[in-house]
Amino acid sequence: MGLFKGLLLPVQTFNDLVLPVGRGLAVICIGLMVVCILIQVFFRYVLNNALPWPDEAARFLMLWMTGFIAPSAYRIGGFVAIDMFERALPRTAAAIVSLILLATSLLVLITAVQLGFDHSGGMAWKFKSATLWVPLDWVGGKSFKLALAWMYMSLLVGFISLTIVNIELILRSLITLTGGGSTLKPLSDINFAGAE
Repeated sequence: MGLFKGLLLPVQTFNDLVLPVGRGLAVICIGLMVVCILIQVFFRYVLNNALPWPDEAARFLMLWMTGFIAPSAYRIGGFVAIDMFERALPRTAAAIVSLILLATSLLVLITAVQLGFDHSGGMAWKFKSATLWVPLDWVGGKSFKLALAWMYMSLLVGFISLTIVNIELILRSLITLTGGGSTLKPLSDINFAGAE
């Protein structure tokens, strides 16, 4: 149990520091996404002149918002889950089932991180957005289209963060299985719209 606690401390500390930053960035992304959508609605329905960029900008922000907020939701059990079977089992059996599911999730997440690296590097920097430009003309530079790799990078960031959270949850499960569950620091009590 001491080994698991020693391994848990740096991972838990990392998540305690990084995940709130991700939540703040997710709030900024969703706010900017709403602004982009409102701009598009105004131009399309009031001025009858749809702009080409707000739809793609909103998708870009939605991807980053998801990458930033998903690890926090995963950490506190905010994802949709069917847990009737686990709740019906005795505590030890439920902890073993939970550990097996977390280990399976870790394998999936490791594969997802590898795919994220593949999509964020190399060729992804050669493909450009159809409508998103970085305007540098006003400062004497040259405007350029945003590389699609920046969109794919949101997946990489999200999956790496989810993997770190998954490792924390596995270590917490191992500590609980070895009888130290009562000594664990409770996870954040952030309420995601009352989801339980």
